[in-house]
Amino acid sequence: MITRLTYLLFLASGVVFAQNETDMILSSAISDVEEKVIAWRRHIHEHPELSNREFETASLVAAHLEGLGFDEVETGIAHTGVVGTLRGGQPGPTVALRADMDALPVKEMVDLPFASKVIAEYNGQEVPVMHACGHDNHVAILMGVAEVLAGMREDIHGTVKFIFQPAEEGAPVGEEGGAKLMIDEGVLGGNDQPEAIFGLHVWPTESGTLGYRPGSTMAAADWLKVIVEGRQTHGSSPWLGVDPIIVAGQIMTALQMIPSRQLDVTSAPAVISIGSIHGGVRGNIIPDRVELMGTIRTFDRAMREDLLERIRRTAESIAASAGAKAIVTIDSYSPVTRNDPDLTNKMLPTLEWAAGPGKVQEIPLIMGAEDFSYFQEQIPGFYFFLGVNADGVAQGDAASNHSPYFFANEDSLVVGVRAMAGLALDYLRKR
Repeated sequence: MITRLTYLLFLASGVVFAQNETDMILSSAISDVEEKVIAWRRHIHEHPELSNREFETASLVAAHLEGLGFDEVETGIAHTGVVGTLRGGQPGPTVALRADMDALPVKEMVDLPFASKVIAEYNGQEVPVMHACGHDNHVAILMGVAEVLAGMREDIHGTVKFIFQPAEEGAPVGEEGGAKLMIDEGVLGGNDQPEAIFGLHVWPTESGTLGYRPGSTMAAADWLKVIVEGRQTHGSSPWLGVDPIIVAGQIMTALQMIPSRQLDVTSAPAVISIGSIHGGVRGNIIPDRVELMGTIRTFDRAMREDLLERIRRTAESIAASAGAKAIVTIDSYSPVTRNDPDLTNKMLPTLEWAAGPGKVQEIPLIMGAEDFSYFQEQIPGFYFFLGVNADGVAQGDAASNHSPYFFANEDSLVVGVRAMAGLALDYLRKR
């Protein structure tokens, strides 16, 4: 565990992180806040909330920022979002730091004393809730950064805007939410318009490491829904109806042939996954309707448009050939997460300072998606990854994000605080 600040030469920029009074305050503050960050993380983990329902989490965050004497604390943005503005004692620009707050409809299987036992409603169903993607860590880290920077505000060259975002995982059916709605409601506007934004995500890699990638980093994502309408009949006489289950199976198989056989995957990867199938009530009744739900991941805009058209044509044609009907709905979730190359290269020495020598690694493309990309469409942004595997667990051996067994090593959280605090301060100093 890293518990004190060291002072490293910023080789890429030629700037030395001097051992002055400001840095001594920063060192002490990060050390002092570490236990609080872990405590906040455990509380939020034990009390997870689904997208657009992050009421208790938002209340905890807002009270914390207000208690720190932030210049402004805005609540209720994009339903439950919280935005805190901390103006430094020295003139300078504004930089934004973002953390997402929502949990997932997943039953926790990790044996922890603070494991979630929460049950909530999700799209009309009662579901268990868990921070299976690690957003509890993101919120706790940014709360820690807020306390660190508030304690040294007179030495800050500019303004830091703290964005606690709801519904990164996607708003419930029939609702808007997430980064796009926060932007629509003016989070990047006003008197303190940020000129850059930073965010992190905990990831199942070696604890305390930081991963990054300039340019395209995470995929664009679209929600896919296919309703197959057939004609109900007795299971013993399928010829008297139209079987939507068989048609749905054919569609699912054919969809996998699109990226594997119809797209030039040497130019960019693409993935189609069906994660939900609903249809029928009894084994001897062929239903009249089946619903498929899934996700589409792409990196190239032209390929995405071609892929979406092929999905529609494939599903509709297969259904029509069997006398059924396929209704295809595709809704965009997020564009590609693209790290500004210049900003990324400029801030790499900060990551090296935060994690230590040999702990910062360039990573390959990630098929996961992030609505942080909407912020990056407006201003330069840098999104990176904090390794949180248990000690001794190698990359690839730990449960992935969204798994009921997802685990975060709390020893790594202080590195997240160091990275986010360092990025804000260093950006404002270099700027």
